[in-house]
Amino acid sequence: MPVQSSVNEVRVTAAARLHLGFLDMDGGLGRKFGGLGLAISGWRTRLLLARAEKNIVEGAEPERAMRLLQRAQQSLAPGARHHLRVEEAIPAHAGLGSGTQMALAIAAALRRLEDLPADAAADAALMERGARSGLGSGLFQDGGLVVDGGRGPQGLTPPIIARMPFPAEWRIILVFDPNCVGLHGDGEREVFSALPPFSAAQAGELCRRVLMQALPALAEKDFDAFGEAITRIQTVVGDFFAPAQNGRRFTSAAVEAMISRLIEEGAAGAGQTSWGPTGFVFARSEAEARRLAGAVAAGAQARGLSVDVVEGLAHGARVEAVYARLA
Repeated sequence: MPVQSSVNEVRVTAAARLHLGFLDMDGGLGRKFGGLGLAISGWRTRLLLARAEKNIVEGAEPERAMRLLQRAQQSLAPGARHHLRVEEAIPAHAGLGSGTQMALAIAAALRRLEDLPADAAADAALMERGARSGLGSGLFQDGGLVVDGGRGPQGLTPPIIARMPFPAEWRIILVFDPNCVGLHGDGEREVFSALPPFSAAQAGELCRRVLMQALPALAEKDFDAFGEAITRIQTVVGDFFAPAQNGRRFTSAAVEAMISRLIEEGAAGAGQTSWGPTGFVFARSEAEARRLAGAVAAGAQARGLSVDVVEGLAHGARVEAVYARLA
């Protein structure tokens, strides 16, 4: 009898991401939001999925993981049951894409286990992620620095319209406040429904900053121009969302103080990813990033903050099948 192979279990590793800013909250051209995002090393979601007689979920964030597993099963494997172990999870509500990456990782694992074609954009819609951004699915798929084209009238997952490699020698410094939680859920939806109009002129500036400054700077590895573009985008977006953040551009005042200090020390491209509380800046090299992190280490520790040096990632999520040999 011939020997066949079948997938016994699937491991998925999905990286955190930075949301570097929305581009158009006006929507006058028929598409709204749009955004710029970057896949990063450091925090990640790592999980293992196998077939089982009943649903079992273990590890980090079990309640959330169970809900996501059941949602994926309904469409991708009706009637099937699985054992899910979440070995690592990106911190929730920190602005690093935790919910989307876990949802996409579970869906991707289930697709691989059931021999279905990979489709991150479809999974984002299936798992009810990406209501305002296609960055999560785009970065899950291929990594890098991406631009999404905003949500159109058809309601599809916003398409990725540009993808570029992040310079391998550049680094990102993250400042995280574990005592603060970024806006999410119903609170986030209420804020978006109550925000004032965003002008077409502001949207035009942000899109110009991306197309004529940030992306060309990446192509030419022009660190200063890239930093200037990100800082300006973050300033405009931060001011727009400040009413929902106690009048500040940052959710955490402590993070804001550390980011300002890092800029004084020579970092570039200051901002907050999504609703935070994680802030970020960029450094030209590993050595410069370590120097900058060291310069603020004592102050950060005194405020209960963590400071991490990470890299941009040039690849998407890792989906690895484990095969069982069947007679």
